[in-house]
Amino acid sequence: MAAQFSELKKHIYRQIKYHVSRPKPPVLAEPFRGPVLVVGSAPVSHKPVDFDETFRVITINGSQVVTKAWGIEAPDVALVQFNQIEGTNTNAVEVRRVLNGERAKMLYVLLWRKERQRLEDGLKAFNYRYDKLEIVDRYKRMALLDRVGGVKCSELGADDKCSNGINAVLFALYNGATAVIITGINPDSGGHVYNQENLTRLHVRKDREVLLRLIERGYPVFTSDPAVSQSVGLPLWEGKAKAGQASQAAAKVVRPFSKPATILDPSPN
Repeated sequence: MAAQFSELKKHIYRQIKYHVSRPKPPVLAEPFRGPVLVVGSAPVSHKPVDFDETFRVITINGSQVVTKAWGIEAPDVALVQFNQIEGTNTNAVEVRRVLNGERAKMLYVLLWRKERQRLEDGLKAFNYRYDKLEIVDRYKRMALLDRVGGVKCSELGADDKCSNGINAVLFALYNGATAVIITGINPDSGGHVYNQENLTRLHVRKDREVLLRLIERGYPVFTSDPAVSQSVGLPLWEGKAKAGQASQAAAKVVRPFSKPATILDPSPN
């Protein structure tokens, strides 16, 4: 009973703060103007059909090891969870190992609560470089799910929030992606591509729920992983031409928000 009451208080507090602060999701200085590839850390990934310089790339935590193997020196956007900077658990240590000496053009660190200088020092400690750095707090992340997916979430636990891979999908749509292709994001898989620990994947139920909601709303979200297409129901990416046909069909769907080919209106609902 005490635990339930504590959760209820936390929920009420966060919802009040969310509505009072009216947070806006993170916005790029220049919106995406083409397809965006979101690369997660699941053990299996596939480079999309007809991948070229018109794609923009978003990585999450240690998934940059995948894009580096594909010849991509620096992702356009990297999302890194706060615990990866100083954490001592296996996953954090492995993330720092694979990111050592790497770079991102735009780096978003999620939920960092300490001073910025400590964050910058922490990144320097494993020689991770960036052109621009921004901290994304809980409420900006909640705003992404609200504005794009139409889902209000207080992030009370792993089952109540989506993974940062799905947050990256929401971010890409909010910032104008004409199509979002995901790879290495599989709600049914465990483990990570950058270690052999086979760690349990969190947020499985919420990830699947949000992906299906995005499809229902007609957003151009695809996967380049055949197994994910089959298990989750995401359309398999088969190239820009077929995606264009799918987008034209989806444009006929009445959406509660702006069309995904444009930046969604960041003003509060």
